[in-house]
Amino acid sequence: MKRIFTLILLLIVLAGGIVAWQVLVSGTGFSEKSRFFVISEGQTDKASVLATLKEEKIINNTTVFSLISGPLGVWDRIRPGKYEVKKGDNLLTIGRILKNNRQAQLKLVINKIRRKEDLARLISHNLGTDSASVMQFMQSNDSLSQYGVDTSTVFTAIIQNTYNFFWKSSPRKIFNRLYEAQQYFWENNNRLEKAKARGLDPKQVYILASIVDEETNYESDKYKIASVYMNRLKKSMPLQACPTIKFAMNDFTITRIYEKYLVNPSPYNTYRVKGLPPGPICTPLPKTIDIILDAPETDYLFFVAKSDFSGYHHFSSSYGEHDRFAKEYQKALDAYMARKQQQNAK
Repeated sequence: MKRIFTLILLLIVLAGGIVAWQVLVSGTGFSEKSRFFVISEGQTDKASVLATLKEEKIINNTTVFSLISGPLGVWDRIRPGKYEVKKGDNLLTIGRILKNNRQAQLKLVINKIRRKEDLARLISHNLGTDSASVMQFMQSNDSLSQYGVDTSTVFTAIIQNTYNFFWKSSPRKIFNRLYEAQQYFWENNNRLEKAKARGLDPKQVYILASIVDEETNYESDKYKIASVYMNRLKKSMPLQACPTIKFAMNDFTITRIYEKYLVNPSPYNTYRVKGLPPGPICTPLPKTIDIILDAPETDYLFFVAKSDFSGYHHFSSSYGEHDRFAKEYQKALDAYMARKQQQNAK
């Protein structure tokens, strides 16, 4: 009898040790550095959460977690959201994460975006915020007025960067943060003063930068292209910017601008409409915005891609010189397209 009692006591101590290890040492069931999981609206009851934790292998013992979660007060305070658990977190830590609603901060990386639909899709994919609600927000001048933008200039409130948000942040919270970063950007490095000295406001600088950013990836050429467009604005010449035609056509795969594209009545057709288009055609690099502000004074009025397809451009102050370079490029492009057709025909 004494031996049986001793055995039972040993088993109890052993079981308690195992439970204590699960609670205090490591309770995760995955091999990555961390793992995210979502608790949806209407799924905060104990059974649903435990099922999620088990199915997604967040924890390795739902039975033990069930035992400690009640006394911790998890089920009275748990909220919907996206949470992050790190490898090696113990069950006590995981319980406190849920109890205290310590939701994960999620990264929204904004690089070059051309269309509102693309931004709405990016936000939905990364933050879980419904893309339709984001689109509705961006299509409402009433919603956008507090940021000093409208449905055409909405992207001017956005600076390329990496931002942190919580899961399912509302469109207003998202744009509040983006606008705050935009204000900070313009208030630094004398950007507002530089824009004023050029007779431009931040929106106009941003729109110009969006066009220049679509023209080339080479910084040395960006400075010169910026000077061309500013010279054209000063002389009331149409910008004749090919990227705005692609935007007007909503086709960014276009590699050659034909006459049929130039009759498009869109206000973004800068071959027909003088001055800047009504809004940016992409979210430009912050560096390109600075290039507009620091563009050199030149007498260039024209530019065309070099015929070696290097991505660089010839710049000219006279149409005659420009026409010569343009014909060289067209001849090289015709030859290239002919070779390509021959290859495809084989």
